[in-house]
Amino acid sequence: MITTISQPITLEEFWDWYPDGFGRYELHDGAIFEMQPIGNHEEVISFLTIKLAVQIEKFDLPYLIPKQALIKPLDTNKSAYNPDVLILDKSNLNNESLWKTRSTITQGKTVPLVIEVVSTNWGYDYGHKLIDYEALGITEYWIVDYLGLGGKRYIGDPKQPTISIYQLVDDEYQLQQFRENDVLISSIFPNLNLTAQQIFDIAN
Repeated sequence: MITTISQPITLEEFWDWYPDGFGRYELHDGAIFEMQPIGNHEEVISFLTIKLAVQIEKFDLPYLIPKQALIKPLDTNKSAYNPDVLILDKSNLNNESLWKTRSTITQGKTVPLVIEVVSTNWGYDYGHKLIDYEALGITEYWIVDYLGLGGKRYIGDPKQPTISIYQLVDDEYQLQQFRENDVLISSIFPNLNLTAQQIFDIAN
């Protein structure tokens, strides 16, 4: 991630600044960051998007996968995240006041699932975003760490490729981790038959 503007700005200023149809950006505490994922990172995102899209179509789920949308954390006008994979519940979009004008989500119940694929900025995925997604009430949050970059306190010692799935239970995230041939367990996609290794292999 590369900081593109040094002075703090508001979310309203960020929306007005955002280039139309070009690049991916996030706002972190008033600072704009440009997202520049490497090829392997993009391959993992594409693989997951396809697998989840098949589930949505096969089981006629009321979800959509936007190409580019923002999530606004609670109680701030200086941050907005652009997840690697975002699943939205179409039935709640009419309640999102910023969706049609700003492609921005403000309610956790509109987001059944958000996925972040870890890169060198792994601290945001395991730290700020985890806290903000939990506070917003997003049902499920996956951290796909296909290179095992996260700190040892997050993925263990020795570090290894790990998928961390956080599920909201009584307003708090409960964690399950998956490695090698473990089959992922998702409350949002219970029929998803996918192992952690299948995802890791995409990046090799």
